Amino acid sequence: MPFKVKPNILIISGSLSYPLRTSVKDLIYAFHENKNCNAYMYSVDQGPLPNYLKNVTFDLIIFTTILAGERWGGKARMVKVYELLGYLKTLNVTKVIHPQDEWIHTNLLNDFIIDFNVSHVFSVAPPSEWKKIYNRVDFSKVKFHEVLTGYLSQDTIKKCKNITDSITHQKIDIGYRAYKSPPWLGRHGFLKTKIANVFLEEAPKYNFVANISTEEKDTILGEDWLKFMASCKYFIGVEGGSTIIDPDGEIFKKGIEYTKQNPNATFEELEKLFFAGMDGNLGLIAISPRHLEACVTKTCQVLIEGHYNNVLKPHVHYIEVKKDFSNLENVFQQMKDETLRKKYVEAAYADVVASQRYTYKNYTTNLINQSIPNSKTLHQRSIKNSMGLWRNRISDKRFWKIKQNEALTKK
Repeated sequence: MPFKVKPNILIISGSLSYPLRTSVKDLIYAFHENKNCNAYMYSVDQGPLPNYLKNVTFDLIIFTTILAGERWGGKARMVKVYELLGYLKTLNVTKVIHPQDEWIHTNLLNDFIIDFNVSHVFSVAPPSEWKKIYNRVDFSKVKFHEVLTGYLSQDTIKKCKNITDSITHQKIDIGYRAYKSPPWLGRHGFLKTKIANVFLEEAPKYNFVANISTEEKDTILGEDWLKFMASCKYFIGVEGGSTIIDPDGEIFKKGIEYTKQNPNATFEELEKLFFAGMDGNLGLIAISPRHLEACVTKTCQVLIEGHYNNVLKPHVHYIEVKKDFSNLENVFQQMKDETLRKKYVEAAYADVVASQRYTYKNYTTNLINQSIPNSKTLHQRSIKNSMGLWRNRISDKRFWKIKQNEALTKK
């Protein structure tokens, strides 16, 4: 149920680049899509929190995935983030955080939650892993909620419909893009790279046209990403996540340094040196935004066996590949069945997209209701808040214009 008074919500992001990935843009601007709140945007790229935002009476502060991701820069970067956001530390406002990559620099993540008096964590990790990851947090003071890594925006659904309506022939049989997963994500994470290599080698044997890459130069962003997915009959994939926890980032740091000097180092070599016996100490495995996007673009998915947060089911929504790739011949035979492909595509669209279960509208509404259960605590409308919202809209447009110009200058 919407509140009688719209809550004022400050959305805080970390460093941003232009253009944004579709999934990142949808996540950051999700609260704009929800007409039952006033969303104020701020990125640490804009410098210290401006005075006009300090004058707004906020009902909720959300530290986004992008802000939580600043910890990838280590302690030095978080010191800078603390300087920029220091004003918020003691502010008596409900604060929530939606982190991802909850396997790395978990000590810094724990410290941030404690130091900024965060009272709600919207975690991508399953509940069984919360106390492993958030081992410094007082669970009697902080409430945890399980969420997905991303959802579907109405804008993305609309764009995809326009794209799919314009495509008369899907010219690519099998598509895929991912970064080369480092060994320190564990064997599960390494599957992102392995599935690419296996299908690149095997697809031509079955006369499939493949457009598969794990090279950074082949990254596709923005609306072009949706067009690419829509042009593919099939998209291969695996759940995101890690099976190794790296509390202080040392495994990551040492692994990067070692592979620079030894670029041909094997998984087994790196495991022995940096995370022997640790693979499997974490079960951070979850569905990725691209799995939902494929449902919208009506691209049939061919996925490594997994749970996929119970959103996608094998033999209903996708073709299942065994983790050891032992059923590849059967998989390719299924991929030749056009009737089966259309059946899976339509089921995925109906259950994931048309059902509206996995939209940002539902995500934002649930987050607000779980974080602000009592509407009596909301601040009433004021000229100062309204002026602040107006200034924020202008500031946000100016911010992205600057980002766009910077990106063009670098080309």
